Amino acid sequence: MKAMYRIKKNEDFAFTVKHGTVKKNFSYVTHTKTNDLGYVRVGISVSSRLGCAVVRNRIKRQIRAMVRELVDFTTGSRDIVIVAKSDFKNHSFEENKKLLAQLIA
Repeated sequence: MKAMYRIKKNEDFAFTVKHGTVKKNFSYVTHTKTNDLGYVRVGISVSSRLGCAVVRNRIKRQIRAMVRELVDFTTGSRDIVIVAKSDFKNHSFEENKKLLAQLIA
């Protein structure tokens, strides 16, 4: 993902979480809110309850790889915050990708 397609500021995360629509499943919680930018931005949040920094960074890399395949950043205008849940570690990469595709679609 290019840097312009990422949500980086805490204010943007908080605004999307507070005012966005929520969808949940076993591995993820997604918050979606429309924006005025003309492209899609994605933010990823992984709690420290999922493991040490190495584990959390691996989960974020996996989610970024999934998002690259699932999201067309140039069409649409929305912010998506993806929060990984503890059940993420119990599923394979492909299962997690299918679960994420259901929430983003």
